[in-house]
Amino acid sequence: MDTTRFYQWKKDFDSLLAINKVPQFNSVRFSNDHTEGLRLGRPTPYAHVADNDYAVGMFVEYLSKSPIWKETAIFIVEDDAQNGADHVDAHRSIAFVAGGFVKRGYVDHTMYSTSSALRTMELILGIPPMSQYDAAATPMWRCFTSTPNMGSFTALMPNINLKDKNTAMNEWQRRSELFNLAKEDAVPDLEFNKVLWHGLKGNDIPFPGPRRAAFYKPIEKADKD
Repeated sequence: MDTTRFYQWKKDFDSLLAINKVPQFNSVRFSNDHTEGLRLGRPTPYAHVADNDYAVGMFVEYLSKSPIWKETAIFIVEDDAQNGADHVDAHRSIAFVAGGFVKRGYVDHTMYSTSSALRTMELILGIPPMSQYDAAATPMWRCFTSTPNMGSFTALMPNINLKDKNTAMNEWQRRSELFNLAKEDAVPDLEFNKVLWHGLKGNDIPFPGPRRAAFYKPIEKADKD
């Protein structure tokens, strides 16, 4: 469970904090939001996602109450936004930012990319871009403020039972049993999305499928006159 992974991270973090050796950059993965589909006897998709949400909440809460909160910036991104049944674009996803110098209760509608998050981290760490993609990406500067907020966060307890298991035996359960979940990106994402859609919404609601759009910034040419 992701909540178990949180406690393992907490143990490592506390040991590093005690000797003032917390690295400037840390990567943590809470992966249960991928779920296991409708596999029989395994946690339901709702339980998996709730477990993931709660682990992320506990992670932010614990850091917000630590002595390094003022120097902390947390970037939370989804892995991975591809071929999802989104009404705008299949690659669209949300991102969360938290930290001592991050604005509270602020929703930024700027169109960023994953490279934007990477570019922002590079600027905070004082390192140069690693490729042309992050060099050209728009930094997420609107998310930050010059006045720190040292107030802590509080993780919300899920209202979903994290121990709920899949019990139905049907077509979507049978398809779920065939997925290789032992390795990243081994499952056909479109097929997996279809299983989750019909497994949770029923057979009568049509699967919308992925929608893809092009996003670009027009270049305004100077008037020759």
